[in-house]
Amino acid sequence: MKTLVIVTHPNIESSVWNKAWVNELKKHDEITIHELYKEYPDENIDVHREQQLVLAHERIIFQYPLYWYTAPPLLKKWFENVLLYNWAYGPGGTKTTGKEIGVAFSYGAPKDAYQPTGSNHFTLEEILVPFRALTNYISAVYLPHFAYNTLDETLLEQSSKDYVRHITTVKPLLI
Repeated sequence: MKTLVIVTHPNIESSVWNKAWVNELKKHDEITIHELYKEYPDENIDVHREQQLVLAHERIIFQYPLYWYTAPPLLKKWFENVLLYNWAYGPGGTKTTGKEIGVAFSYGAPKDAYQPTGSNHFTLEEILVPFRALTNYISAVYLPHFAYNTLDETLLEQSSKDYVRHITTVKPLLI
């Protein structure tokens, strides 16, 4: 399955986790890596090019560090600019129908912080509800997320291998 990983990290060179994940992905020819901040440092998105990338892949993974309980601003702009009416949704919007879409993100708080009784009061699944809603709205198929807590760097190498295995083998959620 042709997989597109859209990496949205505003400073990937200073990243530990997302950079390690990208380096591991580069070892796999069946995975296309597309780094938005490197491609569009001025944030002027080439909509036609992005739509062609989406069309050329069956599976799309959005990789990013969790920012204020959501994705970085350029990824939100990508959603608004690329997933257009009559293209991804609406009367003629069938281009994303059946595409498998998932997210992979790093987060820098203890895992127990993402529980109803934790300091964030919400689970990671609850934080991803808007993304699941977006996936549903464009008639795509939602994949279970991949997330790693970045507080324990001893897990970095294993997380990179787990990430590749996840995005190449994960099965859609039936919702």
